[in-house]
Amino acid sequence: MRISPELREVMVEHLAACLPEEGCGLLAGRDGHCSMVFPVKNELHSPTTFRMDPQEQIWAFLQIEERGLELTAIFHSHPCGPQVPSSTDLAEFAYPGVIMMISVPMNGEWIFRAFKIIDRTYSEIALIWE
Repeated sequence: MRISPELREVMVEHLAACLPEEGCGLLAGRDGHCSMVFPVKNELHSPTTFRMDPQEQIWAFLQIEERGLELTAIFHSHPCGPQVPSSTDLAEFAYPGVIMMISVPMNGEWIFRAFKIIDRTYSEIALIWE
């Protein structure tokens, strides 16, 4: 999956602003290349789980559709780790074919990893920042 450094910065700013809670949002684009990021409020305000604000999520879906894009990834943070999907992430994932990105703050930096989720299991995919 390809993401520009500018979009990465938008995600980092949103996730950092959400600390100590999990932050979340959506990425949209085409053919594995992300071209838009939609930060979404975590309505649970929790450091260990998230649920996207329904109104913000629907607005983002409408924007994606209006622009003729596809939902490419759902991103969220794990403020205290782990860097891989949790059992809750796997159980609640409801978007086949969409990538799950997880970001963890570590030593002043944000680590991003991306995963395909199939049948409550995950496999990591490459992230290309360009």
